[in-house]
Amino acid sequence: MTLRDGGADVSVYAGHADGIDLCLFEPGDLTGESERRIPLPERAHGWWWGFVEGLGAGQRYALRARGPWAPDLGLRYNENKLLLDPYARGIEGAVRLGPESYAHKVRRSDWRGDGQIPSALDSAAHMPRGVVLDNGFDWGEDRPPGTPLTETVVYETHVKNLTMRHPAVPAELRGTYAGLAHPAVIEHLQRLGVTAVELLPVQASTSEAHLVQRGLTNHWGYNTLGFFAPHAAYASTTDPGGVLAEFKGMVKLLHAAGIEVILDVVYNHTCEGDSHGPTYSWRGLDNRAYYRLDDRGADVDFTGCGNSLNLRHPIVAQMVLDSLRYWVTECHVDGFRFDLAVTLGRGRTSEYDPDHPFLVALRVDPVLSRVKLVAEPWDVGPGGWRTGQFPPPFVEWNDRFRDSVRTFWLSDVRAAQHGHTGHGVRDLATRLAGSQDLFAARDRGPLASVNFVTAHDGFTLADLTAYNRKHNGANGEGNRDGTDDNRSYNHGREGWADASASILRDRRRSMRNLMATLLLANGVPMLNAGDELGRTQWGNNNPYCLDIEEMWVDWDLEPWREDLLETARFLTGLRRRHPVLRQRTFHTGQPVSADGSLDVAWYGTDGAELDTRAWESAATHTLQMLLDGAWLDTDSLLIVLHGGGRASSVNLPKAPGLLGYSLLWDSTWEHPSEGADSPAAQGAPLLPGTPVTVEAASLRVYRAQDPT
Repeated sequence: MTLRDGGADVSVYAGHADGIDLCLFEPGDLTGESERRIPLPERAHGWWWGFVEGLGAGQRYALRARGPWAPDLGLRYNENKLLLDPYARGIEGAVRLGPESYAHKVRRSDWRGDGQIPSALDSAAHMPRGVVLDNGFDWGEDRPPGTPLTETVVYETHVKNLTMRHPAVPAELRGTYAGLAHPAVIEHLQRLGVTAVELLPVQASTSEAHLVQRGLTNHWGYNTLGFFAPHAAYASTTDPGGVLAEFKGMVKLLHAAGIEVILDVVYNHTCEGDSHGPTYSWRGLDNRAYYRLDDRGADVDFTGCGNSLNLRHPIVAQMVLDSLRYWVTECHVDGFRFDLAVTLGRGRTSEYDPDHPFLVALRVDPVLSRVKLVAEPWDVGPGGWRTGQFPPPFVEWNDRFRDSVRTFWLSDVRAAQHGHTGHGVRDLATRLAGSQDLFAARDRGPLASVNFVTAHDGFTLADLTAYNRKHNGANGEGNRDGTDDNRSYNHGREGWADASASILRDRRRSMRNLMATLLLANGVPMLNAGDELGRTQWGNNNPYCLDIEEMWVDWDLEPWREDLLETARFLTGLRRRHPVLRQRTFHTGQPVSADGSLDVAWYGTDGAELDTRAWESAATHTLQMLLDGAWLDTDSLLIVLHGGGRASSVNLPKAPGLLGYSLLWDSTWEHPSEGADSPAAQGAPLLPGTPVTVEAASLRVYRAQDPT
């Protein structure tokens, strides 16, 4: 809907409909008693449109569609169902899910039916309304930070979870866009070294029937109701115009602090589910256009959520592109993380195509090609794992990094402590160096890899060290949901209760090992909100449906959590100060100076370069990574990673051109300041070849001194 003098132009795509009515409502009408229907008079190429006099900002509205009821052909028109405008910028109210929400007849007891009989129930009293908004907002001098990928540190967070328990955020702002932009939160992000927040879905969403029936909600929001409207529940106001203004205000304040805003967007499916699900918008307007269907009219599901949005259809692709441009041009966001992005690139044969027209459109669009585009490079369909196979300028979540780092520091440490071999160091080295095996194609470099150890989906950093198995009973799914491949290690006791002092000490060291490996590796690091604070979800690795205090970030920090926060700040600062950790191109392992120095060299415990046997051996637990910085006019760094179950003697490498090593950080330190009193850190530089004792399951960083 577009406002102009005297009214508004209204248009909607419903290619198989026989008629479309614009439905107008008075503010505050929740029952639909004030509904006034205006047929859209014009039709061409599947679009229905007309100019409606007297419409202005604040108008509440929806749509109704008339057409054939032919489920076997994928057509499910039902004039009794009120439909949201797919382009609604504001949404007022929430879905009141019940039998009225379904286009087909369902039982009141369980909301199930055979899907063939149309419902005679009207849904007006169960649906939210679209709201016409103007675009007025004072952006002032707002400018996108434009942070290069070499300097980017991403912080993935849920808008509500981050601030609901923050003592410095006023109670009325906790859990809101305004709360996330509160000075206390911004100060935390800045001191942590974060350059971008990646927000779990903020587009309007609703909950699935099975959650509503259990008294739960889709708290994470991966169940989109509207692609253009901010989720109103995250605002401190209930006025739809105020919701949008508050979102924009959050972006403006974060930008002023030098922090970019990346949105996690869900264009692979919608909240309508499969053909047995409710009808809110797209299904009622044109089920055959908006969704991928088989030849019997049933949904083709690559997402595990019941339906797959049909990006093969030009109108659907246009809607998604329009939505993305809206968030950039009108709301000034800096990029997007595409949930289950493989679904977006599946062509007519259902195979993933990196040159799918939608992906090409993103790459060449004058607006969208200039923002950060992050792919979650998998879905649940056949051939759905595609890490490393997206075209530039996409960057990708690197699940191989996650798995390799967890395996080295947790699974293999557990194995070593029980006298078993692990997986060696080859894969870890590949991840540290930027995952060239995955991202070398299509002229991509290490910055195409978004490295992470934890994310919203899975154990938190602290829980990785405290649980061997998931504990998802509160989700109401019999502990069947969530992954079983956690690669975690409880260090001898399951959970946080009654853990001994030695177990807690070892867990804290493992947290520091995992965090350090993430922040010292080549690529773009992503932190999961609260990991820097030792946040626990009590062993639940999939709390998508739990909007409860136990899942919100706890800001009441015990001393060890304060120490972990300081460690995180130190490590992001180390990354920021040393460009050798943030390279744009892959290492070659070749000489970069006349003295024979290599851009990267790998050494074993004896200080000699790793030979083939050591590289291939599952019994190799120690890796020394020497990054030469002289050719970059910066410091060289030596990173020593020891994943053995016992302390080990390690000889520092005798590398060309290096005079000695000064210890910068050791993961055995509870607080970075311990280095100030450490003889190893404060003494004279250690000569190459000097043996040092490295504690079990620990990591060290040395500054390598060259003649200059």
